Amino acid sequence: MILPSLKDIAWNIFLPVFALLIGSHVNLANADLADAITKVKPSISVVGYYKSTNSPRFTMRGTGFVVADQNLGANFVVTNAHVLYGAAEDSSGSELVVQVRDAKGSLQPRQAQVLEVDRLHDLALLRFSGDPVVGIRLKDSDAVREGQSLALMGFPIGGALGFSPVTHRAVVSSITPIVLPAPTGQQLTEKSIRSLRDGSFDIFQLDGTAYPGNSGGPLFDVDTGEVVGIINMVFIKGTKESAISQPTGITYAIPANFVKQLLQRHKAN
Repeated sequence: MILPSLKDIAWNIFLPVFALLIGSHVNLANADLADAITKVKPSISVVGYYKSTNSPRFTMRGTGFVVADQNLGANFVVTNAHVLYGAAEDSSGSELVVQVRDAKGSLQPRQAQVLEVDRLHDLALLRFSGDPVVGIRLKDSDAVREGQSLALMGFPIGGALGFSPVTHRAVVSSITPIVLPAPTGQQLTEKSIRSLRDGSFDIFQLDGTAYPGNSGGPLFDVDTGEVVGIINMVFIKGTKESAISQPTGITYAIPANFVKQLLQRHKAN
């Protein structure tokens, strides 16, 4: 009888233990994301316009989320500025509405008003009426690192899949500067030159798929459920329709610290 060597014995012990450790790590990561989704989901809102003569009466424009800030109060929603102003035909003569979830999880339409707009960073702060809705906390976005695993949540494809929040994983592939397009020579004024000089700021480039409708949704830490960014655009090849049929998997998000600045500006006012 040939006895196994010490090397074979050690290897046979190591493999099952290694597999167990890897499996445990994956299960813990999945549990963290599941817990984070439970925290974030009640705060996700649908942002759009209501007009009784339209068909349908409610037109979704994007996603938003209720932000938690003990110094601000309740029922404040953060979304993208372009969600509000991207289509004049939607908003003309219409009422701004956010749909939020009540304590039972049912969507409820609430009248909303625009409090602050930061077009440079594509952000808007809204407040809606009615009973308080739970909010999500903002995290220091300067702590985000390239290669970090995050998640995003929203209503992809403009609610075509229904108004149930959808979550996608994403990895920070790059933290890169964004520069606004330069105006023409005739448009160069002291104000526009200052805007160009101040218009470059870092954003998160994500290896993750978002769709039209995700704009304004939160990018969040899978460990804590805290928001580190706001989805604001998807890289598209060709037409807008190709964002659905041929998604590039490249998405961009505005760091949450710019939201903190917007909140501070509102408090100061």
